[in-house]
Amino acid sequence: MSNSVTTPGIRHGRLPAELYASHFDDLYPVYDPHEAMVAADRCYFCHDAPCITACPTEIDIPLFIRQIQAGQPEAAARTIFDQNILGGTCARVCPTETLCEGACVREAAEGKPVEIGRLQRYATDALMARQGHPYARADSTGKRVAVVGAGPAGLACAHRLAMHGHEVTIHEAEAKPGGLNEYGIAAYKMAGGFAAREVEWLMGIGGITLETGKALGRDLSLDQLQAGFDAVFLGIGLGDVNRLDIPGENLDGVRDAVEFIAELRQTEDLSRLPIGRDVVVIGGGMTAVDAAVQSKLLGAEHVSMLYRRGREAMSASDHEIEHAATEGVTIITNATPVAIHGQGAVAEVEFAYTDGTGENFRLRADQVFKAIGQKLAGMDGLTMEGRKLAAQPAAGVWAGGDCTGGGEDLTVTAVAQGRDAAAEIHAYLTGNGG
Repeated sequence: MSNSVTTPGIRHGRLPAELYASHFDDLYPVYDPHEAMVAADRCYFCHDAPCITACPTEIDIPLFIRQIQAGQPEAAARTIFDQNILGGTCARVCPTETLCEGACVREAAEGKPVEIGRLQRYATDALMARQGHPYARADSTGKRVAVVGAGPAGLACAHRLAMHGHEVTIHEAEAKPGGLNEYGIAAYKMAGGFAAREVEWLMGIGGITLETGKALGRDLSLDQLQAGFDAVFLGIGLGDVNRLDIPGENLDGVRDAVEFIAELRQTEDLSRLPIGRDVVVIGGGMTAVDAAVQSKLLGAEHVSMLYRRGREAMSASDHEIEHAATEGVTIITNATPVAIHGQGAVAEVEFAYTDGTGENFRLRADQVFKAIGQKLAGMDGLTMEGRKLAAQPAAGVWAGGDCTGGGEDLTVTAVAQGRDAAAEIHAYLTGNGG
């Protein structure tokens, strides 16, 4: 953070104080019961519902919508949580336009799908508001499982293992649990401290112990965990950030977008968070969009987001890219950074067009956010596949979430992998498949 304070052009309080709360409030309003009923009535309740197939956690979407239609939102929530215990987060952050809603029959027929995400939030919020946890633990098995990482994969795995009666200890490197839900998602998507409340609610099942400030490779070793527990699940995310490897990358004012988003998420007074006047974001994924949009919401006057390929190759969804454009973000494609210029602090970023013209151009910048992907640094005892972990890196050790390959680095995919790993671990511990 020190470079942000000393870099010319970067300052806090660019907006009137009253605007910060509204800028970072919920992106979409919550349904009231009547609105939920109207939205549910649009569902065709397809027999072979394509929305179920499109959901990585395979929630029975027509069933939970029918339960809402019948005036039973809490029953609908049980249908959701049976498959996805982090259904509240996924209702807020899933790219539904490319998953369930993108597969909706009404989307194909009318260009307007059933608003599955908002219906899911209506149901899950209703049940989470009740006293007590909706699931009960099985009798204790006496088995102990270590879960490393309190992100979506680790939390989903821990909850399902606790349901089966196993004792779970979660080791989390950060000061707070939640992973990207707490530290890495745009504040307007997870407003009101929802990530923390969801973790507290999930832990209400019992049988889960949380230890923060414990990082694998620093405070813990895989050998220690294997010796002290009957099974291990690794949901350690991707802690290392890719570099641009261009001149000027180390100038003041240049920082990783994930670090910026984490700082924003943990800042209680957003009017005290410094932001540049001219902000350049390099990348084409969700992290780039979140950094760009939130820069604009903090009061940056000019925000540009640049990606080295065409728009069709950007990993951020069309909906998110359009949202960024609506917020005033300039999106430039087919441009790759070649140098960052400045005397001590960034002043300009030089780009080369990648469409074969051979031309370069420069953008003024007093702040640059790099959002070009993350990777996992190798650790002793872990089996790597490229820059990620193998799905089962060692005997008695499972892994899931962003640290493994085969997914789209989505919250919902991480939940599915954590849940499914818990089923395999349970079978292993009980002798029914290990």
